Amino acid sequence: MESKVVLVTGGLSGIGRATALAFAETGAKIVVTGRRENLGPELVDKLKTAGATDAVFVRADAQSEEDMGGLIELIESRFGKLDVAVNNAGIEGAFSPVEEISVETYRSVFDTNVLGVVLGMKYELKAMKRQGFGSIVNLSSIGGQVGFPTSAIYAASKHAVEGLTKSAALEVASLGIRVNAVAPGPTESPMFDRLADYGMTKDVLAGIIPAKRAGTPAEVAQAILFLSSDRASFVTGHTLAVDGGYLAQ
Repeated sequence: MESKVVLVTGGLSGIGRATALAFAETGAKIVVTGRRENLGPELVDKLKTAGATDAVFVRADAQSEEDMGGLIELIESRFGKLDVAVNNAGIEGAFSPVEEISVETYRSVFDTNVLGVVLGMKYELKAMKRQGFGSIVNLSSIGGQVGFPTSAIYAASKHAVEGLTKSAALEVASLGIRVNAVAPGPTESPMFDRLADYGMTKDVLAGIIPAKRAGTPAEVAQAILFLSSDRASFVTGHTLAVDGGYLAQ
C-alpha cells in the first residue's frame, strides 16, 4: 500500500480508526473524515507515528453532498489520485419493534448508512474513472444479510449497502475499478458498547457467535486491507463476512 492514497470516512473511532491505522502501517497516505473536529489532530499524529507517509483529517459529513464533493476535490488537488476509499461512516439508530419505529430514526439511519455510501461512491467513482483505477470498500454488517428483531431499520440500511455495492461493482468492473463490502459481526467498538443499553451485553452477543467471542476492529481492518489490495484484484461485487462463523449457521 506504500504510496497509495486512502480515504476512510467515519474514521475517528472503532473500525474506521483501526482501518486508518492499519493502512498507516503500510506507508499509505491517508485522509480521514469525521464530524468531531477536535479528535482529528490526535489521530493524524498517531497515523504518522504508525507509518503513514502523509495524513490529514477533514471534517466532513457523509450525508452532505457539498462535503463529499469538496472532499474528493481536496484529495485530487493534494494527492493527484484516490487509490482506495473505505465508506465506513454509520450509525445503529434506536432499536424498537417495527410498529414503534419513528420517522426520525428511519431518516437518521438511512441518511448516514445509505445516503452516505451513495454520496461517497458518487464522487469517489468519478475520481476513479478519471484516473482509470481504484478500489472501494463499503461497510455492511451481518445485518445486511439476515434480520434481527428490533433492529429492522439498521438491517434494512445494511441490506441497501450490499445492493449498492453489487450494482456499482457491475457498472465499473470493466474500468479497472473494484467495489466490495465487509460485513462485521459483533465487534468491540463504541457501537458494540451502546448495545448494552438494549440488553445486548457482550456476553449475550458473544454467545451467539460460533467463535464464542466478539471480533476486534483490527480484525475487520485486515479484511478491508485485503479487499483494497492488489491481492484481491479479481474480487468485485463481493461481501466478505468477518463474523466468527455467524452467517455459516
